[in-house]
Amino acid sequence: MIQNENSNPQSPVYQSSSYTDTRYWGKVEVIEKGKNYSINRIEIKPKQGIKPQIHYHRSEHWVIVSGTAKVTCGQEEKLLNKNQSTFVPPATLHKVENPGFIPLIILEIQNGEYLGEDDIERPQDCNLATL
Repeated sequence: MIQNENSNPQSPVYQSSSYTDTRYWGKVEVIEKGKNYSINRIEIKPKQGIKPQIHYHRSEHWVIVSGTAKVTCGQEEKLLNKNQSTFVPPATLHKVENPGFIPLIILEIQNGEYLGEDDIERPQDCNLATL
């Protein structure tokens, strides 16, 4: 008898989904979500960006799929192109912008003990210097 891998109590719990949230700067599609991780497809419109933010309970790894990303992480600023990546540690102020003329596509892997949206703080919320 073949056992379904999802019926094994030792299997990790995850949700394969395709939930999309549209924002003024673009959109986020949740590809897969597990207990301690989330894999997202982020699309940022040309000349738009995600405002500076900080998370205390998760890290993020971004892989550029297409376009150019202007990433600020802590005090470091860099341009990333297709097939390049960066890591955002927990408790690090960061932002990403699309300085180009084509959509910026990023695959984001969030990893941490808590992935809730209420773990996001903006510089005005946490009295940090703006990026």
